[in-house]
Amino acid sequence: MDRKIEESAEKPYSNEKKSSFASDVLTLAGGTTFAQILTILAAPVLTRLYGPEDFGVWALYVSITSIISVISCLRYDYSIMLPESDREAVNLLGLSVLAVLTVTGLTVPAVWYFKAQLVDLLNAPQIEGYLWLIPPFVFVNGIFLALTHWNSRTKLFKRLSFSKISSSVSTTATQIALGLMQHPPTSAGLIGGSLAGQSIATFVLGGQIWRDDKNLIKKSLSWKEIYEGAVRHRNLPLIDSWSALMNSVSWQLPAFLLSAFFTPAIVGFYSLGFRLLQLPMSFIGGSISQVFYQRASRAVSDGTLSILVESVFRILVIIGMFPILILTIVGGDVFTVVFGRAWTEAGVYAQILSLWAFIWFISSPLTTIYLVVEEHHFGFSYNFFNLTTRFLSLTIGGILGNARIALILFSISGIVVYGYLCLKMMYYSGVKTSKALKIVFSNFVLFIPAGLVLTALKTAGINQILLVVISGLIICIYYLYILKMDKQMKEIIAEFKLPGKA
Repeated sequence: MDRKIEESAEKPYSNEKKSSFASDVLTLAGGTTFAQILTILAAPVLTRLYGPEDFGVWALYVSITSIISVISCLRYDYSIMLPESDREAVNLLGLSVLAVLTVTGLTVPAVWYFKAQLVDLLNAPQIEGYLWLIPPFVFVNGIFLALTHWNSRTKLFKRLSFSKISSSVSTTATQIALGLMQHPPTSAGLIGGSLAGQSIATFVLGGQIWRDDKNLIKKSLSWKEIYEGAVRHRNLPLIDSWSALMNSVSWQLPAFLLSAFFTPAIVGFYSLGFRLLQLPMSFIGGSISQVFYQRASRAVSDGTLSILVESVFRILVIIGMFPILILTIVGGDVFTVVFGRAWTEAGVYAQILSLWAFIWFISSPLTTIYLVVEEHHFGFSYNFFNLTTRFLSLTIGGILGNARIALILFSISGIVVYGYLCLKMMYYSGVKTSKALKIVFSNFVLFIPAGLVLTALKTAGINQILLVVISGLIICIYYLYILKMDKQMKEIIAEFKLPGKA
């Protein structure tokens, strides 16, 4: 028995049938779809329980914890996927957990001593009572990140799907329950629900991994090999962690600066608009990203990285472009109909951010390419540029005293920066720019008739509910057309139906 474990630790993990990239993505996205649908369906309930200010305070809390969480493993979690030996990967998992414990421990005194300055900086006294919840959230989120990368290595994506479903159900249920129990509801319900959901997701994924892999983990862990892994992959904490930190800060910058220049209510409008815009984009993009990093790590040695990247890029464009362009026309109407007139401004913000969200959607899953090809310095310089342009855009809008202008400038800078990122990842992977632009243009042509129809209907003053219904039907027709006519999408569906035969 012990000999079998030792032998398995020296070769790549294989406890499941060989599957295609598409079937892995769809397996992960299948469970995630349920989680995201539940979140979207719960949104109209939550917006009637909690006000824009509550959402704003929640967004600030999530922003703070997200910044710390992204470096909670000191980026050692990204090394778990790289070695051929599972024994080495187990020790990198152990190293990641030790990093989480260290970062969480440092967070406790930081929150305690600097909470007053943080409250003043954010211009949000409402958040002071929730700052003590930051360390536990950082801990469970960091452990989840480490476990997620181990899970991606083992390619048991059903585990991750189940954990995401558990997280969504528990988060939503807790937020609604606390909202009904409180009179009136406060941000505590939204924050408590987030912590509960992330804790349950971590517990579920950790339990599944321990059940299946505990013998391998217990046999392989070694303090000496953990130390050797820390030294071997030291560029991750020394270089890439700063890059990741800047990227995370740049993502959370809108919440911080909108709060500093305006009010938590404005942050609430932005938070709902961006969250509802991001959810349907990220559930596919996130699933592709999880699988893509694993496959790209192998494709570099196989010499097939360019083929993989071009295929994934085309799928992302097909999925994301059409609905996002529809949202640029009817975003305000959708939010008014679904969430009530009090949230119309959130819909306007979604319209402003939609084109940038699309560029982010098609480039985000590909960003791990620079890690795969070991161009760590690119990540640092890119994220510094991204952070700088976002800060300047939002600050100019804040000085002018107009939140919409701030977000317009933010969106424009995002389109430029993420467009550059996407083209650079294509260059690293060997895909010609002309091919990428051809894919984008051919899909834009499909949108033009629908865009003209919706613009005409909106200009004519059609009823908002009817406009939203027509927009939804047009999107459904588009996806049915793609599934029927597009050869690549047909192949993906066929692979999902026969995952073991691809």
